[in-house]
Amino acid sequence: MKNGWMVRAGEGGRLIEEFEKGFVAIGWSNLGDLSRLSTKENVAALIEKKYPEIKPSKKSKSIGVINKFLNVVGIGDIVVSYDTSTREYLVGEIVGNYEYSPDTVGDYHQIRRAKWYGRVSRDELRTSSKNSLGSLLTLFALKPSVVDDLLRVLEGRPAETAQATEVAEEEEGISKEDVVNQSKELIKDLITALDAEEMEELVAALLRAMGFRARVSPKGPDRGVDVIASPDGLGLQEPRIKAEVKHRSGSMGSQAIRSFIGALRPGDRGIYVSTGGFSKESRYEAERANIPVSLVDIDELASLVVDFYEEFDLDGKALIPLVRIYWPAEL
Repeated sequence: MKNGWMVRAGEGGRLIEEFEKGFVAIGWSNLGDLSRLSTKENVAALIEKKYPEIKPSKKSKSIGVINKFLNVVGIGDIVVSYDTSTREYLVGEIVGNYEYSPDTVGDYHQIRRAKWYGRVSRDELRTSSKNSLGSLLTLFALKPSVVDDLLRVLEGRPAETAQATEVAEEEEGISKEDVVNQSKELIKDLITALDAEEMEELVAALLRAMGFRARVSPKGPDRGVDVIASPDGLGLQEPRIKAEVKHRSGSMGSQAIRSFIGALRPGDRGIYVSTGGFSKESRYEAERANIPVSLVDIDELASLVVDFYEEFDLDGKALIPLVRIYWPAEL
């Protein structure tokens, strides 16, 4: 089994489209060209020189990530990155050595070239694989079982033929951010498991938690908007909020957003929820609309659920049952 690595595409996966052109990259761009750092000790010396006041835990992680990217990740290794908007993993292999390239992948100048095999939906992976992929580290090693699970989905192999043996990976340490990120991904798994009608009820529950009176629109041959909300519940007081909810139906294009905007009236506020994400063109349509429209993908939806969960009514909490997690305070 080949070695496998997760390389994050920036905060929130913001560089995933740049990655998809055939690259993976890490930050630390202000360090300049790192091609002469052939050992972990070299990396440590540069980090200590550039960041003399860095906290020991952050310094250790930075040194580890940079050294692995430069000197441990090998050509032919499996590489994975995550698209948070679509909840899909890019899976491919490393095909080039380290390069310093300021004009290739956004503001990430430390790059390596990659050849992508395809995308894997998070929903098709085993629970153990999902949990292993939750770390917020910029780069970390993948268990062989996780690599096999990703390749299994790409190759169309049934789950029962995948390798079951777990091989321990290097212990990186678990941070508060890792726990929060993994929890958020598990919440997104719960949201994805809802059916279309439950998704509409979840959006209505969220709006109620935010202080509005909200209800799901009656079903019919042409339902129009899916959820209606307002301060008074009758739509007489502004803002009148109209929400369209699309669940597991793929990325929304510009035509869908234009049609939604066309049905809004002065005094309305539009919310378009799509767990499949949005295209660039659809976001442009929302930004230039005369009536305020918010596009909410599954990542934003999960964040809103967490932020307002304490105000959810019983119906909302029944859809997404969560418990509070406590973490030791930093002294």
